[in-house]
Amino acid sequence: MAKKVVATLKRQTSETEKVVKVIRSKRSEKSGAYTFKEEFITADRVKDFFSK
Repeated sequence: MAKKVVATLKRQTSETEKVVKVIRSKRSEKSGAYTFKEEFITADRVKDFFSK
């Protein structure tokens, strides 16, 4: 039987290194449909993204 290989590549990440996907919806005044803006940003900038 083959040996089981266990990967030990986990490391501690700080709050500035964590990357998250954020999606903001906005309603179009012209057609009334929703548009979505998606971005990958660091976790410490999430509040700034949604405050715009």
